Amino acid sequence: MYDWDEVLRDAERQPGAGPGGVDRLIVNMGPQHPSTHGVLRLILEIEGESVVEARCGIGYLHTGIEKNLEYRNWTQAVTFLTRADYLMPLFNETVYCRAVEALLGVEDEVPPRANVIRVLLMELNRISSHLVALATGGMELGAMTVMTNGFRDREPILDILEAVTGNRMNHAYVRPGGLAQDLPDGVVEDIRTLIAEFPKRLLDYERLLNANPIFIGRTKGVGYLDLAGCMALGVTGPVLRATGLPHDLRKSEPYLGYDTYDFEVPTETGCDAYGRYLVRLHEMAESLRIVEQALDRLEPGPVMLDDPKIAWPARLALGADGLGNSEQWIQHIMAQSMEALIHHFKLVTEGFAVPAGQVYSCVESPRGELGAHVVSDGGTRPFRVHLRDPSFTHLQAVSSMAEGGMLADVVAVVASVDPVLGGADR
Repeated sequence: MYDWDEVLRDAERQPGAGPGGVDRLIVNMGPQHPSTHGVLRLILEIEGESVVEARCGIGYLHTGIEKNLEYRNWTQAVTFLTRADYLMPLFNETVYCRAVEALLGVEDEVPPRANVIRVLLMELNRISSHLVALATGGMELGAMTVMTNGFRDREPILDILEAVTGNRMNHAYVRPGGLAQDLPDGVVEDIRTLIAEFPKRLLDYERLLNANPIFIGRTKGVGYLDLAGCMALGVTGPVLRATGLPHDLRKSEPYLGYDTYDFEVPTETGCDAYGRYLVRLHEMAESLRIVEQALDRLEPGPVMLDDPKIAWPARLALGADGLGNSEQWIQHIMAQSMEALIHHFKLVTEGFAVPAGQVYSCVESPRGELGAHVVSDGGTRPFRVHLRDPSFTHLQAVSSMAEGGMLADVVAVVASVDPVLGGADR
C-alpha cells in the first residue's frame, strides 16, 4: 500500500518532471469490477498511453481469517479457511487439513476413499476456477461470449459440488482426518456424464479464441515475464508453466497419491498472457483425466479415520428437516450412553488437542503453490495459521509485467495472473 502523497512526491522527483519536462499522469485504476478483478487498486504513472510505473494496492477485502483461527478449534477453522480464496475453497481446506493431520501424525491413517474423493473434488474445483479465469479475462477484454460460456460451463460443476457438500462455494467439507460425509447417491453418475460432455466445451474455447486475431492481439506478447523473473518473484502455477518450466507440486512433491495418477503438466514458452490462457485450457483437459481415474478408484469404505478422539462425532443423515445428525446417533447419545453424550459435547465444543509443533503443507492450486504454515502449542486451537497464497505472491509481478507496456494492456496483465483478492487479503 502507498499513501497518495508519497506517490506524488516520488513522481515529482522523476527526471523530466515539472515545468518544461515530460508530462506524466498518476491515475487510480480500481478497486472495481471488472477490470481489476475486484478490490485491487492499481496506482499507475503513465506517460501518454505508456505505463511508466505500476504499484498494487491491496487490503480492501481484509477479513482477518488467519487471526480468527486462533479463537476457533481445529475443526471450526475449516469454515474460515474455505473462504480465503473463494474460487478454490476445496484447496484451502485440503492444505490446512493435511497440515493438521501431519501434526497429529495420522497422515497414513486417513481412509483411501477420503483421499480419492479429495482428489476428485479438487480437480473439479480446478476446472471451475480456470473457467472463471477465462470468463472474467474474456469479459475484461470485451469478449462477452467467453464470459457467458465460461459461467455457463461452470454451473454443472457447482451443481455437483453442491450435491456433495451442500454448498456451491465455501464448502467446509474436508475435515482433519477425512471428510464431513460420503458422496451422495447418484453423484458418481452425474460426474461421469459431465466429464463425457466437457471435452466438447473445451474444444469450443479453442475454436473461439486460439486463432482469434483480436484475442491474439490483446494477449500475445502482453504481460511478458520470463523464467528468471518468475524465479526471482516466487511465481508458480500457470504463470510459471507458461515460461516452459513444467513445475507442478502434484509431480515434484506428490501428495494424496497424485504420483499414481496418469496426467501431463502442460507448458508453453511464450511467457505472455496468451501462453497462460493456453496452459489453463490444457490443464482443464488433464484434470478431466484425473477425475475419470479417481472415479474408477472409488472403493466402498469410511471417509473419516477411525479415532473417536479426533473424528467428528456427527452421524449425518437426510431427514425431513434437511441434513442433520441421524436419529440413531441422537438416540444413542441422548438415551443409551451418557459417556457418548459427554464425549460428543466436549469434542464439538472444545475440539481435540494437537501436539505442539509446526508444519508446512502445500498443494498445487489453480493459481500455483498454496501453502499452510500451521503452528500448535499443544492446545485445542491453532496457535498460528499462515497461508502462502499464490495470489498475494503473484501480485508483485504485475509491476514487472505492466511497466513499459500500454495502459490498455494493464487489464490483460491482471487477468492473465488471475488473482483472487480473498486469498491476497485473507
